[in-house]
Amino acid sequence: MIDLTVKDALNAEGPLENVRIRGWVRTRRDSKGFSFLEINDGSCLKNLQAILDADAPGYASIEDANTGAAVAVIGDLVESPGKGQAWELKGRELSIVGTAPEDYPLQKKRHSDEYLRTIAHLRPRTNKYSAMARIRSEAAFAVHRFFHNRGFHYVHTPIITGSDCEGAGEMFRVTTLPPGYTADKDSDYHTEDFFGRAANLTVSGQLEAEPYALALSKVYTFGPTFRAENSNTPRHAAEFWMIEPEMAFYDLSMNMDLAEEFTKDLLTSVLDASADDIELFARFVDKELMSTLENIVSQPFERVPYREAVEILKQSKQTFDYPVEFGTDLQTEHERYLTETHFRRPVIVHDYPRSIKPFYMRVNDDAGDPETVAAMDLLVPRIGELIGGSQREERLDVLEARMDECSLDKAPYWWYLELRKFGSAPHAGFGLGFERLLMLVTGITNIRDVIAFPRTPRHLDF
Repeated sequence: MIDLTVKDALNAEGPLENVRIRGWVRTRRDSKGFSFLEINDGSCLKNLQAILDADAPGYASIEDANTGAAVAVIGDLVESPGKGQAWELKGRELSIVGTAPEDYPLQKKRHSDEYLRTIAHLRPRTNKYSAMARIRSEAAFAVHRFFHNRGFHYVHTPIITGSDCEGAGEMFRVTTLPPGYTADKDSDYHTEDFFGRAANLTVSGQLEAEPYALALSKVYTFGPTFRAENSNTPRHAAEFWMIEPEMAFYDLSMNMDLAEEFTKDLLTSVLDASADDIELFARFVDKELMSTLENIVSQPFERVPYREAVEILKQSKQTFDYPVEFGTDLQTEHERYLTETHFRRPVIVHDYPRSIKPFYMRVNDDAGDPETVAAMDLLVPRIGELIGGSQREERLDVLEARMDECSLDKAPYWWYLELRKFGSAPHAGFGLGFERLLMLVTGITNIRDVIAFPRTPRHLDF
């Protein structure tokens, strides 16, 4: 007997005898003397039809083969006379592996995304969310392949950290102290904690990746990051995944080149590997999805300095909810105007004001513009910012001055400063939010629907 996945069965080159298919029933249709089962095992979007005669062993339990039930069918893979698939399973034996009563939540009808979020443990059994899971898997594999093929080394950076990369303070505290713990007014209660100091979940692996870039030349991280930002927008989650390459001897221009190449490669890889799953989203989620993705991969990205971008927005005669001036951060509405209306393609905005960027970004004083830093954001249609990065400040005196300017205590960053003391070199990197990439490639508009179990304010189910 041969165990086959549904995908392998549907792609078979010829008939096969004595095979077993295991999966979950999507639908069952009974006729006089036989039944049709539509079986899906998650290996692909499509179902495999199995036909069982009433005299087949196990057929007496056919009433238990309801939608959602786990079954195993043994039979022969034969040509299908029906439309839509080349093969079907002529079943000889049915086994009910796990029943699903009539109160199974995923009956054969369309369910809203809001409802499916309440049953996140079951939603991967739907077409939409099984397709999302497969696309996510392919995209993750494409990330590793891209960097591996270019000589990068994969570095696992800490989840628990004592430093704040972004300096925003929106971090989740990690503690072993009991709830309601109070310390003497004259004591530092952190000394009684597990690490003897304040600890948090990481917001970025960048700071820890930099030492490895300054030893291995090209590295990347790919892991979970956390932001304790009380935001309930469709673009934000408290836990999400970040891809962060760091490259020694790279300047800002080289950094932008890599970001553009990376974005195009990921989209092309997923479009090739997940064509059937992408088609589902193009048909039912975003009718403009394919044209949007083809526009991104088919032409060079626009590059524009921040100062110029601000002028474009001010002269657009567009009414924005957030007025824009030099020194203000670009909002999603500004980013979408630049990509969807003005340039009609992805845009890399670079050389941002130092006042709105973190301490580690390189000051453009040697380029005659000390008001700005060598930062860049890659903006794409419909999503806005997909990638944020910069050339890092490699000069010790300038970095220390920037930390003072940002009112940062230098003591926790002693090791980061030493990198600028011992063999410092120009280096650069960026971060790509993995969930935003998935929103781009599927047309899904809510980050809660591209991650298995979303973590947002007041939501910690599953």
